[in-house]
Amino acid sequence: MSEEARPVRDPGLQPERTRLAWRRTTLASTVAAVLAVKAALHGGVSVSGIVACALCCGLWLAFLWLAHRRIHALSATASPAALTPRHATAAVLCAVATAVCAAALVVV
Repeated sequence: MSEEARPVRDPGLQPERTRLAWRRTTLASTVAAVLAVKAALHGGVSVSGIVACALCCGLWLAFLWLAHRRIHALSATASPAALTPRHATAAVLCAVATAVCAAALVVV
């Protein structure tokens, strides 16, 4: 099929749905970070609690930065580029590290 005969791709509402999914995930990450800070400081201030709070806040900021970049990329053009493996890996690592941090807060 020649270049002229190919139909133009119409992404429809898919970029908007993806943008909203990133926003929901960012909101859930924010709630998890706030609850982690509350759980870490619940029994009083301790060194391990402060370290856990700092780690959770750092992971939250990293995920927030990644999500902001993706949301901006989705809204910049009509047909956004695919998520790069590097950014996808970073987002997954932030989510997994936050889950590990939360599990550590529950156990300790």
